[in-house]
Amino acid sequence: MKNFAKALAVTSLSMVASMPVYAEEPMSVNVARITADTANTIAVNAIKACREKGISISVTVVDRNGIVQVQMRDTVAPPVSLNISKKKAYSSVMFNAKGSQLEGRAKGPLSTIDEGLALMAGSTPITGGGKLYGAVGVSGAPDGMDDEACAIAGFESVSDDLEMQ
Repeated sequence: MKNFAKALAVTSLSMVASMPVYAEEPMSVNVARITADTANTIAVNAIKACREKGISISVTVVDRNGIVQVQMRDTVAPPVSLNISKKKAYSSVMFNAKGSQLEGRAKGPLSTIDEGLALMAGSTPITGGGKLYGAVGVSGAPDGMDDEACAIAGFESVSDDLEMQ
């Protein structure tokens, strides 16, 4: 009986030792977010960048879930540009891509669904330190690439600080 108990103990220990060890998965996740002040800085600087070109625009900054944090319309920007800037920002964060990189998808099935997408130039993701924080979308310029340049200028006004986070 003593030998049986020893054999059982050795067998049990060797089985336990040969089992893979899994780390316990966390029950929550930490999500990086930009502050309202940072979102506001991005929006204001996007407007300033377009003003320097003589262009009046609307700008929207969304969080990583596509929810609006800041939305602004410059004095004489067309009212329709508000909704377009929101759709551009939403599309950018959903695909983690600049709007100009999404234009090719407009010819595919994504353009047929009503998900609030705008697959066109005029937006850029807000990233830093390997994290996606959200996106900025701009509308109102005669060309989407001008919109996108202003969105990028808004993002770049905080990008160095985000990179250090």
